[in-house]
Amino acid sequence: MQSSFDAIVIGGGVNGCGVARDLALRGLRVGLVEKRDLGAGASGHSSGMIHGGPRYLTREMHVTRASSTDAGYIRRIAKHLTFRVPFLIPIDRRTSRAYVEAFEAFWEAYDRYQPLKEGKPHTRLGRAEALRIEPGLAESVASALTFDEWGIDGARLCIANAVDAREHGATILTHRAVRAIVRDGARVAGVVLDDGARLEAPVTLNVAGPWAPRVAALAGVRVRVRPGKGVHLFYPRRVSNYAIMAVAVDGRWVFLEPHQNGALLGTTDDDFYGNPDELDATQDETEYLLQAIATAFPRIREHRFVRATVGVRPTLWAYGKLEDNLSRDHAITDHAEEGAPGLVTMIGGKLAAYRSMCEELADVAAARVGNRATCRTHLEPLPGAEAPLPDVDAIADTHRVPSIAGVRLCARQGARAGRVLDAGGEAGRGVLCPCEPVLACEVTAAIRDEGATSIDDLRRRTRLAEGACQGTICIGRAAAALHACGADVAAVHRSVRESLDERFRGRVPALDAGGANLAQEELMQGRYFLVGDYARVA
Repeated sequence: MQSSFDAIVIGGGVNGCGVARDLALRGLRVGLVEKRDLGAGASGHSSGMIHGGPRYLTREMHVTRASSTDAGYIRRIAKHLTFRVPFLIPIDRRTSRAYVEAFEAFWEAYDRYQPLKEGKPHTRLGRAEALRIEPGLAESVASALTFDEWGIDGARLCIANAVDAREHGATILTHRAVRAIVRDGARVAGVVLDDGARLEAPVTLNVAGPWAPRVAALAGVRVRVRPGKGVHLFYPRRVSNYAIMAVAVDGRWVFLEPHQNGALLGTTDDDFYGNPDELDATQDETEYLLQAIATAFPRIREHRFVRATVGVRPTLWAYGKLEDNLSRDHAITDHAEEGAPGLVTMIGGKLAAYRSMCEELADVAAARVGNRATCRTHLEPLPGAEAPLPDVDAIADTHRVPSIAGVRLCARQGARAGRVLDAGGEAGRGVLCPCEPVLACEVTAAIRDEGATSIDDLRRRTRLAEGACQGTICIGRAAAALHACGADVAAVHRSVRESLDERFRGRVPALDAGGANLAQEELMQGRYFLVGDYARVA
């Protein structure tokens, strides 16, 4: 393994993967280190939107503009990963006319940014029109406003950036933690990993998100963030074809969002003082979200959510502000004046603005090593977007796979879908995960081409085990695929147990709903812990 680089990147979230790609496209030798997996933190547990951030419009207009501009670039470089999300904001009949007019004026201001991201302007609907497009709205609805955003799979966006970085020469190391900082005199000259490997570079970039303070502490410097815990509830089917917004008991906006072939209800925003490696959703957080959305969509409790996801935002530090009022801007800190030249940290920001943030950080790193190449990440397509998107029906017919499996494969692999199917051959056309669905060839490609080494890695790359059964059917099949690709039996058994534990942690809040959720959990436990005897796997 190469141990000498021009730049070392610590953190495999969207910012780490994005800056690694940017630097690799400029011709630098890049090494990225991630202690878990790509997209395993906040990037993979976000609301899955590249939006302009309308709520920042009144106090951080530059954030809205930057996010909208970058969302437009992401739309073009990752066209297969994005999908339109139309929003619907019900307006209660008790709302004053003055408020409604002011509210519409606000959305007229946001309309100015929509062309930057190929979004549609807002519209105003009467009661009958609102109920026609979403009959489940509360009886008190008098009218509604719509606006437009784009959805994306956050984990898949990380993977695509990392794959492109690697294809341009970067070294991507996952499941490898930084244990120590290497010094050359006062200068930070690299890192030592938990397996003893030593990586050296003249510049080290700390983009570890909520873990950034820990990384900085290894170099004896201080980084402050205000971690914010965000919880989403996942529904395995569409609840509505529109994202419905509602006001929670504390005045915050929450939303029920159609996302891929399911739905997300989110999000909370609470200060977090715990360990970002140990995240759980509470019953209070679940009820907060359900209570809020029920004010606009009362039928929400008729639908069954199957798990809760939790992420921690690395928000910029500020004291005395409510969580919802914290800045969504970012900050880049050169630690030279603090006695750690060679170390640069970036924190904060939003998923929608990741590319421009990474460009700014890459400019800093490239200048340190005398590289004068300009950024090309807004021009160069990500893997899967380098050619016209395939005809889904033709893909399904040619390779004899179910149409919905072809749709989902093309949504993740884009123009590379045919290549994945060709490489998998006849055996690769089988469906491993019927809920999503996921084909065997896609799982093999994730292992062979995208660095997956565990079942949870496969889940982030393919959405395996994300559907209604939450892995009851497909975890065992994925284990067999890992073994067929060379993983030893002990490693596969550990992977199964880790995946079962991860799925259970997310399902605990859903079990309180009783009924089908409890029955599903009993089936899962019986299949793997009774029949499979995984209770004995350490």
